[in-house]
Amino acid sequence: MAARDARGSVQDATNRGSANEPRLLWNQESVRDVAESVGAPKISDEALRTLSQDVEYRIGQVIIEALRYMRLARRTHLTSQDISHAMKVLDVEPMYGYVSMRPLKFGEASLGPQALFYVEDEEVDFEKLINAPLPKLPKDITFTDHFLATEGVLTVCPENLSAAELRNHDFLPKGPGANPALAALAGQDNPSFKPAVKHVVSQELILYFEKIQTCLMDDSEDIEVQRLREAALESVSSEPSIHQLVPYFVNFVSNQVAHNLHDLFVLRQMMELTNALISNDHLFLAPYATSLSSAVQTCMMGRKIGGDSGISGLRGQYDLREFAANLLGRLARKYSKENKMFRPKLIRSCLKELLNPQNPAAVWFGAILGLASVSSNADSIKIFIVQQLKEFERGMLAPLQQRAQHDPVASIEFESLLGAIIKTVERSADDDFPMLNGMNGFSNEHEESQIKAIVGDIVGERIIQLGNHKLNLAIIDAQNLR
Repeated sequence: MAARDARGSVQDATNRGSANEPRLLWNQESVRDVAESVGAPKISDEALRTLSQDVEYRIGQVIIEALRYMRLARRTHLTSQDISHAMKVLDVEPMYGYVSMRPLKFGEASLGPQALFYVEDEEVDFEKLINAPLPKLPKDITFTDHFLATEGVLTVCPENLSAAELRNHDFLPKGPGANPALAALAGQDNPSFKPAVKHVVSQELILYFEKIQTCLMDDSEDIEVQRLREAALESVSSEPSIHQLVPYFVNFVSNQVAHNLHDLFVLRQMMELTNALISNDHLFLAPYATSLSSAVQTCMMGRKIGGDSGISGLRGQYDLREFAANLLGRLARKYSKENKMFRPKLIRSCLKELLNPQNPAAVWFGAILGLASVSSNADSIKIFIVQQLKEFERGMLAPLQQRAQHDPVASIEFESLLGAIIKTVERSADDDFPMLNGMNGFSNEHEESQIKAIVGDIVGERIIQLGNHKLNLAIIDAQNLR
């Protein structure tokens, strides 16, 4: 009885010991097969269990490292490349011949009661492999900078869509309220969609913007109001911390010019504000040069500006057009380097309005001064203005002279237009023509006839009266330019 109890207690202890040992996930028979393949046919059960535990631990290490690479690559599927990288990190020779892009094909072999799975090797014809064309060489890796947009304006570069491609693409839906983001940016109270990015402007800048608006739009003739208006313009032209308000100022100028064409005071103040913005060297206005030039061209070449049709209103209108022409020239000189097509676009717009016989004389006046301001040198004035004066006199200037004989308003328009032409033509006389003994020389009949043949009788007569021989040579030289 005592011997039976002793044997029972030993058996119970053995069962409890085997139950406390961890259960292996890795099949021990596969470890035995590998051991026999490398020349170790006889291996004890204890050694086999120890080897299986070590294999299981090492495989777990590889899987953990491979999962780390998978997460860094933002993937949810583990690939053979992750396994290869993990084995390299663990200083284990990687397994070659496995490609992640190609699925693995497993074959099944029956060895006794247990099935054995293996990867089928693809058979490749050696002759086909040799005669196959070589793959293309990959392109060299290069790095370059690319600005999609600057200050919200799409840049002109080969990587971005061109203007023609943008016209062919219909990015925005049609109809009112089709794009609620624009409604939200425009300040509507209840847009159905609000943009994720909000332009945050401090309360101080908002107050500053409102004060500038109030000072500029006050048309009182009080001396104190005029001083406040001048102080506001001086502040805009010199304040370095208003760069966040630049798009708001540009939008304010565009809206006021578009809705107040009948009010010369408002238009003049908007041009003064534009002049102050251009004079501020701390502001980056290159992306907004086109928007500002549109408002300036409206004041310079608008068909109907100002509500007063009398002589005093006409003089104020011509003063505004001359001031706007000077502003357009400043814009062209300052921002044509950033946009190579900016100056040619302005020249085409002015030339189109100048040669249109349906326009009133005030539009021709603004177009002449605008061309003179935008032109980069004397040769440009000779090509775009001097060479066009003969046709301009025949179709537009001569009929205006006939009306000026009976209408005092037409007389003022004629004299103003002719004065703008003479002032512009005088700018074409550069220093390339040497004068005799440093003097300005003289004019003869042959020279006078040449001038009238180039610019017409009306303009030619005024130029001859100036007695400027250097100017005469410059006009004669204009017919040789193309």
